Amino acid sequence: MTAATKLLDEMCHLTAQSLTAMDTSEHFKVLKLLGEGSYGKVMLAVHRKRGTPMALKFFPRESTSLFSFLREYNLSLSFCTHPSLTRALGIAYSTPSHYVFAQQAGLFGDLYDVILPEVGVEEDCCQRVVSQLCGALSHLHSLGFVHRDLKPENVFLCDSACRWVKLGDFGMVKARGTRVPEVWYSSPYCTPEAEVARGNEDSSSSMNDVKEDEEEQKKTRVWVSVESSTDSWALGILTYAMLTGSHPWAETVADCRSYLKYWEWFDRVKGREDELDVWAEPQTESAQDAIDLHGPDRGKKDSPPVAPQFACFTPLACSLFLSLLDPRPLLRGQPEDAPSFLGGDWMMEKERARLEEERKKSRGKGAIRNVKEMEGRGER
Repeated sequence: MTAATKLLDEMCHLTAQSLTAMDTSEHFKVLKLLGEGSYGKVMLAVHRKRGTPMALKFFPRESTSLFSFLREYNLSLSFCTHPSLTRALGIAYSTPSHYVFAQQAGLFGDLYDVILPEVGVEEDCCQRVVSQLCGALSHLHSLGFVHRDLKPENVFLCDSACRWVKLGDFGMVKARGTRVPEVWYSSPYCTPEAEVARGNEDSSSSMNDVKEDEEEQKKTRVWVSVESSTDSWALGILTYAMLTGSHPWAETVADCRSYLKYWEWFDRVKGREDELDVWAEPQTESAQDAIDLHGPDRGKKDSPPVAPQFACFTPLACSLFLSLLDPRPLLRGQPEDAPSFLGGDWMMEKERARLEEERKKSRGKGAIRNVKEMEGRGER
């Protein structure tokens, strides 16, 4: 446990004694819903006296422990000092039904809003976002924390061109090294090492079977250590989604055909048969054994064919993906390594031209839709 994680626990115990009850409407003018999920909801509000815009995050008291609420609040308030991390504003209170704290508001929505399906975002925009997220994740990791929930919906925009983004939603954050039950879920963001828990998801059963199911879960539950490599994997998937507007595979499992294609490519490029194990330890590799994706052998007959879903990327981008999406968590690249891949082209010229044409069509459709909406309003 790092000094930061110890201090966070102490802060939670202290603030638990000073949390006050307050009426939201008395101090804030609530404007609109910004987002909601299993945690609760986030509302855009303005402070009645100061006129300051902020996001109020509401956690239902019936489903939220006071400690977990205070942990997220104090983490955001005191440790999210990086400019690309969403910070709490020092306002936390309770109502009869909710725990609430105020944080910086992403007034331009989130990253999910700007990624066009099957098109993505422009490459320079993607590289700006990746650069900022690398800094944000590296900051958290340096303090001993792992975010564990990096996805487009949790990256908030401070302007429409993604020149400034902020990673938020710290409800899943854990200290590195914490032992937690492994959870598998059907998503490309789920890491390959989580497949060991694939059969452990909840299934419907009759009330008579509940006790038996609980005993079975205790037997089959797999406990793992929280590691920063989880964030690296999510960063790789998010980068792919930004560049293409799609995902490289539906599920990170051995029987998913598209993931298997990637695994085969990765095996040819980086793995040896006795090493391609998800828990492999780092081993030295001679220069003769290594395959250089930037070198003169790229494209020759005996060089490894790229997985189909990665064929649109340059060797530089392929190297980035092979680093962040290493199936072996102990060998997976870290966010602080990713900036070395910035600056060069990530998309093949032909693919870049195709995507730009698609964006023009999307912008044209958007303009026509806006004109029709304005005409409709004029008629009314």
